Amino acid sequence: MREEYQIIKIEPGELALKTLEQKNKGSRLVQICAVRTAEGYELTYSFGKEYEIKHLRVQLGTEEEIASISDIFSPAFLYENEISDLFGAKIKMINLDYHGNLYRLH
Repeated sequence: MREEYQIIKIEPGELALKTLEQKNKGSRLVQICAVRTAEGYELTYSFGKEYEIKHLRVQLGTEEEIASISDIFSPAFLYENEISDLFGAKIKMINLDYHGNLYRLH
């Protein structure tokens, strides 16, 4: 049986290169998911090509920053603003950064 998805754990500094590799292979950005953990955040970036899905998973500390991938996949700015607004993760260099105002939280 063929494995149809993979979860690959990477370091925050590897995200841009691994994302660019996915784009160069013809993959599309499917979603970015965030989960709050005791240590900080777990971000999962999902890429699809045909019927296969690959997930890049990054662990971040509460004070750790990660670079945006919106310069590689422009729709990522929506996910990244949402993750920043709702979870508090520190994502830098978002192409269209709403600075905590994507959602009205009050």
